[in-house]
Amino acid sequence: MKKIALADNVYWVGAVDWNIRDFHGYSTYRGTTYNAFLIIDEKVTLIDTVKKPYKSELMHRIHTIIDPKKIDYLVVNHVEMDHSGSLPEVVEAINPEKIICSKMGHKALMQHFHRPDWPFHVVAPGEEISLGTKTLSFLETRMLHWPDSMFTYLKEDQILFTSDAFGEHLATSERFDDEVNQDVLMHEATKYYANILTLYSPLVKKLLAKVQEMQLPIKMLAPDHGVVWRSNPGKIIEAYNRWCNHQGNGRALVIYDTMWESTKKMAKAVAEGLHEQGVEYKLLDLAVNHRSDVMTDVLEASAIVLGSPTLNNGMLPRMADFLMYMRGLRPTNKVGASFGSYGWSGEAVKMMNEILKEMNIVVCHPGVKTQYVPEHAQLGECVELGRTVGKAMQAMMAGEQVESLA
Repeated sequence: MKKIALADNVYWVGAVDWNIRDFHGYSTYRGTTYNAFLIIDEKVTLIDTVKKPYKSELMHRIHTIIDPKKIDYLVVNHVEMDHSGSLPEVVEAINPEKIICSKMGHKALMQHFHRPDWPFHVVAPGEEISLGTKTLSFLETRMLHWPDSMFTYLKEDQILFTSDAFGEHLATSERFDDEVNQDVLMHEATKYYANILTLYSPLVKKLLAKVQEMQLPIKMLAPDHGVVWRSNPGKIIEAYNRWCNHQGNGRALVIYDTMWESTKKMAKAVAEGLHEQGVEYKLLDLAVNHRSDVMTDVLEASAIVLGSPTLNNGMLPRMADFLMYMRGLRPTNKVGASFGSYGWSGEAVKMMNEILKEMNIVVCHPGVKTQYVPEHAQLGECVELGRTVGKAMQAMMAGEQVESLA
């Protein structure tokens, strides 16, 4: 196996998962990687492990560089199973002198593996450990996106090992950002943030401010998924700064599901109103767009318009599923509205508006309901809804206050 070096005596020893297509409800059409890193020094150090089925791949990569039994320290940046699933077998194989983790990492490791006999070394934020010629320091990053998360900084090589931050689910034969298609890279990085980190945006904001305050020189960002950012780590940091501040791109999304095409007709009329107002839009039918792909568009959108018929006094199941998913991630700094058809009750529009309001999305129109099949006048109301959303979105982006109308 070819050795993949990040710097002198610093190697990638992770695994590539080409076949995974679902990550707890998040579609991973391009697979993923489970990154681990090996530092050769007086104290040989392994940073993170891999998902349990990939333990042999990890150990084989280490074997090409050094006898695994020569590893002295094992750093656990994150306890989630895609990074620590192989930990018991790895610990048994290498018998490390220290297992380095955060205070919350120690608690999580005990709760997962119940091994008080392991040689834990709990590090405090800012603590340094000398490996010989190289030095590690640690930055606690609680709730990015688990309580145990931390970053590890390799001082001499200016590499920040960032656990689940700055990553993307992307299986490739290449290991660095400058070796892959940039459009694909940024799409997958956006999707990763949208579906994993949006909820934690206030903490991301604080973390970016903390790193700036510390004035850490960073040559590389080495996340636990995807490629290592070596050519331009500032590119992904700048993107995270936009995303954590919920900066919209001026686009509106019309997200809908339909039963007998009536709501679909309404969706197209709403889109026509947005177009007349000069707003770029996307029509996203939940029957053909996975929730995590829709959420990727939601991250940077400035307006969200929801459409669903009423079924059994509620929404269609796909809309209910998507809204539960989006509500958990809590995107904000947007305007929104709802519409839908119904047969005899018509609760869906009110329900969708309530969920938008729960997420602090400004509902700028009370909504449009149509019984059975919309006629010309009712489609005109949908066009007007689209215009209203477009105007409200443009006002919000201009810094004006927009009032809720629902």
